[in-house]
Amino acid sequence: MNEKEPVIEVEDEADQAPAVADDVLPDTLYLMPIPNRPFFPGQVQPVAINPQEWGETIEAVEKDGRKLIGLSYVDRANPEGVDPRQFPEIGCVVRLHQPPKGDDSIAQFLAQGIKRFRIVRWLNDKPPYLVQVEYPSSQGDRDSDEIKAYAMALIKEIKELLPLNPLYSEELKQYLSNFSPNQPSLLADFSAALTTAKGDQLQEILDTLPLRARIEKVLVLLRKEREVAELQHQISSQVNEKVSDQQREFFLREQLKIIQKELGLSKDDRTSDAELFEERIADLNLPEAVDKRIQEELRKLSVLETGSPEYGVTRNYLDWATSVPWGVHSEDKLELGGARVVLDKHHDGLEDVKDRILEFLAVGAFKGEISGSILLLVGPPGTGKTSIGRSVADALGRKFYRFSLGGMRDEAEIKGHRRTYVGAMPGKFVQALKEVQVSNPVIMLDEIDKIGATFRGDPASALLEVLDPEQNSEFLDHYLDMRVDLSKVLFVCTANQLDTIPGPLLDRMETLRLSGYVAEEKLAIAKNHLWPKQLERHGLTSAQLKINDAGLKYVIDSYCREAGVRTLEKELARIMRKSIVKLMGDDIKRLRVGKKDIDAILGHPPFQPDKVARGVGVTTGLAWTAMGGATLTFESSQVHTLNRGFKLTGQLGDVMKESAEIAYSYIVAHLKGYGCDPDFFDMSMVHLHVPAGATPKDGPSAGITMATALVSLARKERIKRNIAMTGELTLTGQVLPVGGIREKVIAARRSKIMELILPHGNRRDFEELPDYLSDGITAHFARTYREVFDYVFHDHRDEKSLH
Repeated sequence: MNEKEPVIEVEDEADQAPAVADDVLPDTLYLMPIPNRPFFPGQVQPVAINPQEWGETIEAVEKDGRKLIGLSYVDRANPEGVDPRQFPEIGCVVRLHQPPKGDDSIAQFLAQGIKRFRIVRWLNDKPPYLVQVEYPSSQGDRDSDEIKAYAMALIKEIKELLPLNPLYSEELKQYLSNFSPNQPSLLADFSAALTTAKGDQLQEILDTLPLRARIEKVLVLLRKEREVAELQHQISSQVNEKVSDQQREFFLREQLKIIQKELGLSKDDRTSDAELFEERIADLNLPEAVDKRIQEELRKLSVLETGSPEYGVTRNYLDWATSVPWGVHSEDKLELGGARVVLDKHHDGLEDVKDRILEFLAVGAFKGEISGSILLLVGPPGTGKTSIGRSVADALGRKFYRFSLGGMRDEAEIKGHRRTYVGAMPGKFVQALKEVQVSNPVIMLDEIDKIGATFRGDPASALLEVLDPEQNSEFLDHYLDMRVDLSKVLFVCTANQLDTIPGPLLDRMETLRLSGYVAEEKLAIAKNHLWPKQLERHGLTSAQLKINDAGLKYVIDSYCREAGVRTLEKELARIMRKSIVKLMGDDIKRLRVGKKDIDAILGHPPFQPDKVARGVGVTTGLAWTAMGGATLTFESSQVHTLNRGFKLTGQLGDVMKESAEIAYSYIVAHLKGYGCDPDFFDMSMVHLHVPAGATPKDGPSAGITMATALVSLARKERIKRNIAMTGELTLTGQVLPVGGIREKVIAARRSKIMELILPHGNRRDFEELPDYLSDGITAHFARTYREVFDYVFHDHRDEKSLH
């Protein structure tokens, strides 16, 4: 500012900032609120306003030649529409040095703080606010030694702040250019404005008129500011130190690379990558087309910049292409005796499956090599399908790789992604070959019956090429875009059912059925595999905890009737946990578990001994389920004789309902031939029910069972022997073959039913059963229902029976 201009004269010159003035400060001021923090005397800085709200106030100030306006701090984010009662009593009068500049939403002007004012009376409580004011003076002798000491303390605090933040030095220079350090009032105000304190704390400084009290409050704020600045400086130093260390390490490494390269001790990334890939393919027997493609990619790699995206894509491609074990095969073990030992060691039962695997090995031993094959293991959950695949790999001495197809919906999982996609990868089969590092592993495709299909593609269709022996020698992976030979791979697939596997895919696989285990097999599995496995898992020894055969049999019969052994394993684990609690609680060293202890450990058994229902109109049938075989009771009753009718209950499926209708029609048409009253059904309401109504039932194999129940009802004669049956019945009385004979025989043995009636078309299925399943079973084979009738009601035995 111009040093020759006069200073406004007031009572205490130290209480105000220098300002150009033609007269004394007015006793009325236009008032405007400001947010965030108050304005102090001596402070020069821009003030932002909303022209739409305060434009009228600024115009009124500019019309006054003095251009003075009062600024008051209001604790609101948006001061528009503020109530006069929210204005503090003390504010700061400022001079407008520049007219407001900006757009319609925001504008700003340069303000210079002059002196404190106190509101005496409101002259206008609506914008533009007009108030009557007075100008209070600071209280205290500014020339006293005490005030000078406080002022020096302020200057010391400011000096300590200067090295921590260079912005403070700029503000200090601005202050010294306008004011004298011997003005303690302005020095206190300047020091307060220098801090980042909250608006309420700064307003308290503005309200404090006694110099000593004001300086003491400012000193507290300055010390807090210094502590925050020191902490910020410490954090910045730590960050800079870490960054500096990283930069130093980076520069040193780069220098080391250059030095090593100059001395011939190291190579650049491109050369290292190329040599790595060349070293890999030197140990491989590459087909001509593959070798040509890899050499082309290597030449491309040699001319690309290492930082380019194309270099990364090409390098990843070569990494995968050279990781496939082209022409590398493991040597097969062709000794049948050793293979049998491995299979028997890992599995009890499943003799038919083991025999088929040994046949496969025998053919390979005869030829001198084992070619690829596709086996499908179908059976209920928990029957050992997945573990059999691992045992086959162990018996052959091959590497084993397993992945699940359950829920797979993207065919790129099988055939790979195109290289053009970001994050592209080969399919699962190329990944498997890379992991096992041989071209003839055993690959298990688990849950092949649970593949999904979406708009992304159909993985089941993509598998057609993989599982076709005529095509998989030239399997094309989309990522590699090269033919991969999968003909030496032994594929072992698993499924719980065949219904959801597409026909063309099923046609390419050889199906081996794993039926459920009988009680004897479960007992052997529990003793030889499950119990030792659980002992090891729970940290127990056979000396600490034992269970006798009677206890295991009781667990199997009363708690675990599913086809597999998973529930059995869970129940044995429960016995382990309960026993460990007892061992630790009672402080005993060993425990023996018998049949009498099982109920106390596992609770009430969910299964009771099967009791075959007897009575007029009651028969026992055999059914197949996804969990194995089951026995079903069929009950028929004459409800009344008012009119003719036939009712079915038991949650029967459509096919089973049709079988019931056929059985009813056939029996009604041939009542006389079976020794029944020809008029029995004419005036009878007959109700046929299959118990366990909450369980859905379906299938055609209950035809002869329902027909026999109706004949028993019409003859009023109960079936005298403990006999079960299965077979589809036609309207002409023919008995057609059905499936699941093994599972149904197992269910009959479990229920201690040793006499069965089966369709003649299933005779071969029964004869192929292992001896431990068929021993003691009397099976009758029927071509027509007349033969079924003779077996049931006349105890007719002939050469068609098998004992």
